[in-house]
Amino acid sequence: MPPTRSTYKESRKYSEGTLPLSEAPTATNSMRDESRHASVDTLDEPNWPQSWRAYACLLGCFFLMFNSWGLVNAYGTWSSYYVGHSLRGTDQLELNLIGSTQSFIVLLLSNVVGRLLDAGHSRKVIGCGTFLVPFGLFMLSVAHPSDIEALGNFGSIWATQGLVVGLGMGTFFVSSSQVASTWFPKRRGLAVGYVACGASVAGVIYPSMLRYLIQSVGFNNAVRYVATLTSVTCIYSFIFCTPDPAHEHHEPKSWGKLRTWFDTEAFKNKAWCWFTAAVAFMFFGFYPVFFNLEEWASVRGFGTRDRTGSPVSPSETTDKPLQTFWLLVIMNGASTVGRMLLAHFSDKVGALNMHIGSQFTASMLTLVLWTLAGSETDAIAFCVVFGVFSGMVIGLPPASIGNILNCTYATPDTRHFAKKKLGHWTGMMYTFAAIPALTGPVIAGHLITEYNTYITVQMWSGTNLMLSCICMIISRWYLPCDNGEHAKEAIIRRLSKAETSEKRRDSDPTSSPDPLSQAPTRVPSPRASSDNVSDAGQMV
Repeated sequence: MPPTRSTYKESRKYSEGTLPLSEAPTATNSMRDESRHASVDTLDEPNWPQSWRAYACLLGCFFLMFNSWGLVNAYGTWSSYYVGHSLRGTDQLELNLIGSTQSFIVLLLSNVVGRLLDAGHSRKVIGCGTFLVPFGLFMLSVAHPSDIEALGNFGSIWATQGLVVGLGMGTFFVSSSQVASTWFPKRRGLAVGYVACGASVAGVIYPSMLRYLIQSVGFNNAVRYVATLTSVTCIYSFIFCTPDPAHEHHEPKSWGKLRTWFDTEAFKNKAWCWFTAAVAFMFFGFYPVFFNLEEWASVRGFGTRDRTGSPVSPSETTDKPLQTFWLLVIMNGASTVGRMLLAHFSDKVGALNMHIGSQFTASMLTLVLWTLAGSETDAIAFCVVFGVFSGMVIGLPPASIGNILNCTYATPDTRHFAKKKLGHWTGMMYTFAAIPALTGPVIAGHLITEYNTYITVQMWSGTNLMLSCICMIISRWYLPCDNGEHAKEAIIRRLSKAETSEKRRDSDPTSSPDPLSQAPTRVPSPRASSDNVSDAGQMV
């Protein structure tokens, strides 16, 4: 039963949601074990659902992610074709704008979609995306010129692929994890991790399809085949992606109130605020890597037929960029490994702890390994290693928000708020990251065009990923350790303890006594016992 108004106020009095986290009571559980914070409602649930509908829904949610972030991950291959054919001579800024528009809409709608799902409107939300994503792709095949030598209209390509498809993908992203989690209350992290693999699997399938179908049937027909695949998978998701009937929905009293869409308690939580800033910096630098990887390889001559580089902005039709599609395939394939690792280990290591480590590694790989890559072997090594960590970087934010909530609402009276607010706080976090997701790849594209080199995008992405890591560390600073003590308090306690022991050692002259005076016993020396009794006291 939900608490009464007076009980709620009393519980909030002792929760970290109304106090600076560094001053909150330290009687909190470990942030590493969010699975221990399961609500009373799920104690009687089996570890794995018994109904076949749960697993049919899990596959449908996999396809939702497949057709949302999966298409974004595969955009590098589309962009590579545009550079050499229908949009040759177009500023790299504009080319990146198509993919970044998709990212922007997906994140911008996260909060709205999450709130609609909480109210029980999953069927309507998923139905909109089921129509918009295939429709946008079919319209792209109509708007794109059929002549391989003809120049396309940037506005029509952006409107169909960037805007219409992006609106459809925006309804899928939050739905994929939120609907699946209703069926797996005791295996939520694992289920969401499997769903997240849909994006990386799509990043392998879509570039491969485009690469071979364009050669055999042409670009427009290749897009129609891709649209057909999205239609089939979207229809399956529409049929089977329904929440668990036992899941409780929360219809707001008024859709017009600001609090319906934004939980003001989140803005008082320093850990959430810093983590939201970290996700914003992450999207500034993350997708420029995926959007520009193929063109960077083409300019460097990696993977092209004649092993020679192409200009940054080719003015003639060229097939060279298409030969580098396999680098994006390798990166997305390796990303699947990272997503599986987070699914299995995030609950044990701690989602935010794992996020900090993977973010730092990804930033160093971008700043060092990518910038120094001088051969195809180096390029492949970067794609494999960065791909593994990128899967964790992009897949961990919801789990990290779960850690923050579990530490914020840790008392028995407030613990149910951690589950109730998860979708809301996650949606708000992604909504605030929408602008960076839009502008990050655009800025990177402008830097490439302005300075005519890809070292600019490498520095841009690496620096933003490092700033994201720093913000995550600050967010972790405000959360408790295993024993319930905050990091700041633990460091101060240890420093003061070391200082006290040092002062005690300096002030006590007897703290370092003469070793001989502490001799436990004196025994006569066998050599001197018969000569001089006074010389018998020797230390053993």
